[in-house]
Amino acid sequence: MFRNFFLILLIFSFLLQGYFPVFAITAEERKILEDQLNLLDKQISETEAVVTELNKQGKSLKTEVEKYNKDISKSSLKIKAIGLTINKLSADIEDNKDEVVVVENKLDRTRDAIRSSLQSLSEKESDSLFEILIQSPTLSDFFSGMNGFLDVSKNLSEKVEEAEDLRNDLLDKREELSLKKSDQESLKSEQDAIKKELEQKKKEKNNLLEVTKGKESKYKEVLAVTKKTAAEIRNRIFQFAGGGEMTFEQAYTLAKTASGWTGVRPALLLAVLDKESALGKNVGRCSYETAMHPTRDIPIFLEITASLGIDPQKQLVSCAITSDGAYGGAMGPSQFIPSTWNLYKDRVSSLTGNTPPSPWRNLDAFVATALYLKDARESSACVAYGQEIPSQSSVLQDRCAAAKYYAGSRWRTYRFTYGDRVLKHAEKFEEDIRNITQ
Repeated sequence: MFRNFFLILLIFSFLLQGYFPVFAITAEERKILEDQLNLLDKQISETEAVVTELNKQGKSLKTEVEKYNKDISKSSLKIKAIGLTINKLSADIEDNKDEVVVVENKLDRTRDAIRSSLQSLSEKESDSLFEILIQSPTLSDFFSGMNGFLDVSKNLSEKVEEAEDLRNDLLDKREELSLKKSDQESLKSEQDAIKKELEQKKKEKNNLLEVTKGKESKYKEVLAVTKKTAAEIRNRIFQFAGGGEMTFEQAYTLAKTASGWTGVRPALLLAVLDKESALGKNVGRCSYETAMHPTRDIPIFLEITASLGIDPQKQLVSCAITSDGAYGGAMGPSQFIPSTWNLYKDRVSSLTGNTPPSPWRNLDAFVATALYLKDARESSACVAYGQEIPSQSSVLQDRCAAAKYYAGSRWRTYRFTYGDRVLKHAEKFEEDIRNITQ
């Protein structure tokens, strides 16, 4: 049995293959980066506050041009902030890589200790108890020999448990390292996208001025042509991040229900669930066996599907990023991984009355997302973030909650990208909601 453990551990010891190229920075440089990011965060929020006030003034050519100017300024600030965040991630990756090396070295030493114990145990196993007895001059010598045998066995058992703990720690740190690398790549892509958006906004502003010739009356004519009717908005297709679709009116009805139970505004909930806010996630195309974390999520996923009478082999989930070693496994419209769904299923059931709740049932998914956003918004991290600029606390907490929904504890990495994109998306939904409820 022990020899089988040893072979398994030998296999696990080769799980870590290679490291990612990163650049180290000093503690002082890291502090400078943090200060610069905090300053940019404040400037971005102040710009957003101006846009909010402009929106309250209603639509006019003057306010629209001002909003373009502020959006252009905000995009420029976000590009700088993302660049600094990428640099900070490089330093974090360097620290994470060092942690992986430490755990790997510990696992190597434990493996050597197991090898030594196995060899010693094998030698002792070659002597029968009868042989030990007849070779011992006294009974105390016999029991002394037996104690040595038991000590080796106990030490081996302890080392096997230690190796198992180290292996799990290594898996976690490797995944953490992979996620940070994935964050870097996502941010670089987002930075490029924002640069393109910046140029597009400049063109739109110039086109607006050219078409209207700077006259308010001309702008009103343009606005009348481009304004969508309430009927168009109601029937527009709403697409989920996790696949599936319904009309906007149907989605809004579910969002209102979830909002009534949780207090999360419908527009924010819709913006998070909408396909456009998913940052290109690889969703709903893989089996749980190849996508999910083997110990954290697979057992729970099998429990969920069994309780719902679903064949787990046929239920597709989000894919893992195999090149990075990051796990997938997100389910349904909410895109919860099984371990996260497990945290919310009882609360979802108590509100919807669906027992068991299903991550693939629209109402359950809407409520689960709303509950998560409520918890995130009220978390100490998001409350503290909101207090950084008290006049914008509500906006900042929404941004934090949205970023937490996407990246969990890594939310600060995505507050300028995913978090801000969701809020921008929510603004459009607010306007759509006004149009169909007037």
